[in-house]
Amino acid sequence: MTVSRTPGRVLGILARSVVIFVPVFLVATFVTFALRSLSGLSPARIQLGEEATPEAIARVEAQWGLDRPFLVQYGDWIGGVLHGQLGASWTNGADISTLIGLGLGVSLSVATFALVIGVVVGFALGTLAALRRTTWVDRAVTGFVTVISVMPAFVVGIVLVAVLAVQLHLFPSAGYVPAGQGLGPWLAHITLPALALSLDVVADVARQLRSSLVAAYRENYVTGAVVRGLSPRRIFFVHVLRNGLGPVLATLGLKFPALVGASVVTEWIFGLQGFGRFANDSAQAGDVPGVQGVLVVSIALVVAFNLVVNLVLARVTPAAQRGV
Repeated sequence: MTVSRTPGRVLGILARSVVIFVPVFLVATFVTFALRSLSGLSPARIQLGEEATPEAIARVEAQWGLDRPFLVQYGDWIGGVLHGQLGASWTNGADISTLIGLGLGVSLSVATFALVIGVVVGFALGTLAALRRTTWVDRAVTGFVTVISVMPAFVVGIVLVAVLAVQLHLFPSAGYVPAGQGLGPWLAHITLPALALSLDVVADVARQLRSSLVAAYRENYVTGAVVRGLSPRRIFFVHVLRNGLGPVLATLGLKFPALVGASVVTEWIFGLQGFGRFANDSAQAGDVPGVQGVLVVSIALVVAFNLVVNLVLARVTPAAQRGV
């Protein structure tokens, strides 16, 4: 395929992704907004308590605009969402976008570092197992990733704090420092939580990559490359690896958003005020706008990261380049 076709292929992928993701986003946000009606929760119950009179409840709900028709409320809300405005908290009246932004910065830092660790280590282990398939090295790698895949992140986090922070004093045990205050302190504070979250990524990447590479080695085009006398290095990088990356990238498309939002316990262990902790606190308090904001941001993360994965797949995998 010529280089001149690359922009057109990228635009085609973007167009197809938009056609798919926009309806998904609209439907998901509609269901998200319907959460309040389905839950039966009300800001009046939070602010006035369970003993509030019907008149007082009606007055508070009118102040929040909840006495208007459902579709009118949804129209105003989705308009605000498209402009980055997620409403105000029922518990303290604070801007949800601001609250989420503060926690999201923490969680994105930890999740990105965890993803980098997981991809690098998982790639190395998966490649090693595939190149030494059916040997003791393959069995050792498979056994290792099986063990780490069943280790809960919070248990790993507790062990890391006890050993690397408390005993060896190599890393801080809790807290967070923004990158703007220094790259060194920032990395020091996110390393342990990132390590705790990365083990699952390591296991998934290693297993998926090993399976994909072993399958690629069995294909006829690899046999043909061997017959033509190509070097093992060229066969691996040109024919095997590029065809084996697709399933791994697809897995990462779901992994990164999960790392951002599914680390509540890990954030508690390391004293981080992150996105997952904000989601948990909002749900516990019955703060529906907060929960809605978390769901909207989670949907946007899934959509955006999967779009990036689709673009990378189109660039690196031969099947995508052929339009398969």
